[in-house]
Amino acid sequence: MTAGRATTLRPEVWDRFGWVILVFAFAIGIEIRLNLIASEGFRDDLDQFVGWVHHIATNGLGSLYGRTDAGPVSFGPVMAYIWSVLAAVQPAFATVTDASDPAIRALMKAPAAIADLGLAALIAVALRADKRLAVLAATGILVHPAVVDISAWWGQYESIFAFFGLAAVMAATRRRNGLAAVLIAVALCTKPQAIPFLVPLAAWFWAAGGARELVRTGLIGLGTLTVLWLPFIPAGGPIGYLANLATYQTDIFNILSLRAWNGWWLVQEAAVGGSFIADDVPFLGPLTLRHVGYAVTGLVSLWIAIRIIRDPRPRTLILGVAASVLVFFAFMTQMHERYAYAALIVLALLFGEMRMRWLWVALGVVFTLNLLAAVPPTPEIRELLPVAGPLGMAGSVAML
Repeated sequence: MTAGRATTLRPEVWDRFGWVILVFAFAIGIEIRLNLIASEGFRDDLDQFVGWVHHIATNGLGSLYGRTDAGPVSFGPVMAYIWSVLAAVQPAFATVTDASDPAIRALMKAPAAIADLGLAALIAVALRADKRLAVLAATGILVHPAVVDISAWWGQYESIFAFFGLAAVMAATRRRNGLAAVLIAVALCTKPQAIPFLVPLAAWFWAAGGARELVRTGLIGLGTLTVLWLPFIPAGGPIGYLANLATYQTDIFNILSLRAWNGWWLVQEAAVGGSFIADDVPFLGPLTLRHVGYAVTGLVSLWIAIRIIRDPRPRTLILGVAASVLVFFAFMTQMHERYAYAALIVLALLFGEMRMRWLWVALGVVFTLNLLAAVPPTPEIRELLPVAGPLGMAGSVAML
């Protein structure tokens, strides 16, 4: 079964056994997350997230993108809204400034863990024409070690932006381009890591109706962005957010590869044995390696857009989005180890093809190894999976 078939067949009637197996898979996924959700996780990030929720609880939502004691906020307004809900349901955030309390850690991780379940549900809906595939793919998301590690242990929010990005792709493949534009705007307002979705979806919109459709969907997306940013505009939120991102890009994360196994990690391995190298040092006039990353990513992204325009099928869009995510991960500088996450999620839509299932498995293995090596959850894993050296080089070649 291909993605095209999965999106055009009428869903078969699910019997009781199919539903029982699916519910059982979700129960296992929930149990895994409940066992990890209060764990220590990666405290540096969790402490910063709690600090931002504390700022909302004590200073209000609108000032979040100014100065905070926890540092500049790099997440968009959708995450700000989610954090404001946490601040409202837990009054302790008015005084709590770190993640030392297990109950606070569990609450901070809850949105991502819930989004994991949403991702599995979306995949099951997309593949519902084949019960076996739907259950298999949804289970794959629910129990995948990379998905569990990022949300339930680490406490990162990749699953939330990926949920809206996946929903946007599904809407587009069903020719609901306006809804897709809304959803991708929401994803962008969650985390900037949703940017790789833009070129494939723009190409899809162009293929559907030329410049007119591209402008129409662009205006819908712009309107969505405007609405989401409204509460922050009086305090200069959008400008502050862009300034915060610039701070991270130029002063904090201006590194070729932040432990992401990609092309730039190979450069760092060859040059300095896996240590960090700044990406903003000129090597040819004003040109830096960061500019090289922009150029290569832009050229390959253009090729992806052309392929989608020439062959505007759902399968092509899905592959284009997954490829775009991996192109950004492979060739842009400043990539973190978890930034290939959305490709793993989107490729699950193609579980109907044997080759795509094997590709999904292969990507999942390398991606999971990169995560565990970069931010080991235990000292034993740190010893077993060193991020640098032969393993990192092999992983980088595999990702490329």
